[in-house]
Order: sequence, then structure tokens, then C-alpha cells
Amino acid sequence: MALFERIALGQVLQQGADALQLQLTQAQQDQLLDYLALLHKWNNVYNLTSVRDPMQMITLHLLDSLAAVPAFVGATNVLDVGAGGGLPGIVLAIARPDMKVSMIDTVHKKTAFLTQVKVELGLANVTVYTKKVQDLQVKQPFDVITSRAFADLSDFIEWSQHLLAEDGRFIALKGTAPQDERERLPGDWKVQDLQPLRVPGLEAERHLVFVQRAETV
Repeated sequence: MALFERIALGQVLQQGADALQLQLTQAQQDQLLDYLALLHKWNNVYNLTSVRDPMQMITLHLLDSLAAVPAFVGATNVLDVGAGGGLPGIVLAIARPDMKVSMIDTVHKKTAFLTQVKVELGLANVTVYTKKVQDLQVKQPFDVITSRAFADLSDFIEWSQHLLAEDGRFIALKGTAPQDERERLPGDWKVQDLQPLRVPGLEAERHLVFVQRAETV
């Protein structure tokens, strides 16, 4: 990535973070740009995302994920299911270095990329798993389990509910807010909140879907 291009990307990132009222240090912004450069580089071989242009990646990937950061206030231990190229997991880990972020995907080339990002960016708060989420077992359950464009809400919850802490919640990053998906949730799960997201520079519809056990809602 040429220096002038990185400067231009950095300006858009800064403007977007300001619009989202996120306080990112220069070091965090540099990490996000380093991550973007790695995503762009590896994408040529591994096809991690259909978005090829770095400037579009800023809006469609980085700012899209950064817009969800305030929803994770108070979270300390998060799992990103179907993490793919690291969205929102890597972005969350950079924006919230105080929070442990685990990412899981079944595709080895994707988790190899995530592991490389962890090493190159020095993200000590990141853990990467290569397996089906149904098969994952952990000693400490997660207080938030999230996903972005991963699966139907009912499948997402069915497959990963064994990993959620008793009073934890799911946060699904969705485009539209599908009523039919919300109605098909497994028996004791309810939509606690539905929150529209405004992503700087993006006109498309974005929502956060918050799901908790019925007795905790």
C-alpha cells in the first residue's frame, strides 16, 4: 500500500470514527490500517472478501464493524462466530484492547489469516479456533457471542448457546432486520432489542439484533 493511499485511507477512517464518536488512539488507527493492508494483500490469494478496493473496505468493513463497538460496552469476553476475515472480531479487538476476543471459523485458510493478523499486529487479547462452533468447548463461557452475516438467527443461537454465560447475550450484526428470523428463535430465547446502525458513508440498512434468554429479558 503506497504512502499516499494509506494517508487518504487514514483520513476517511478518522472522519468515520469521529462521526461515530469513537475515541481511537493513533496507535489503534494504525493497527486498523495495518489490518486493512493485510486483508487486501491476503484477499488476492485467499478470497476473504468480495470487496477489492481498500477505500470501499474502510466503509463496508472497518466502519461497519466500528459502528457496533458501543454495543459491547461492559463486555469482557466475546466470541465472534463465523469470523471469516475478522469482521467484527479483529476490529473489536483493536478498538477494545481491554476485552478478550475469540474468533472461530471452520475454514483453515481464514483462521490462518486471523492468526497472522494476531501475530503481526501484536493482539494479545485475541484467540483463534478452527472448528465448528458446535464442537467448541471452553472453560470460561462468553458474556457476548456475536456474528456478522453468518447464518440464520435460529441456527446461530442453536449452534453456540452452550458457550454463552448464564446472563450473557447474543449480538448479531445484520443488514435488514428479518422478522421471520426473529420469530423462529429457539424456545427460551427472545429478541431483547433491535437497533438500527448508521455507518458513515454507507446508505445501506444495518441493524444490531440483541438476543437473550427469556427469563433475563
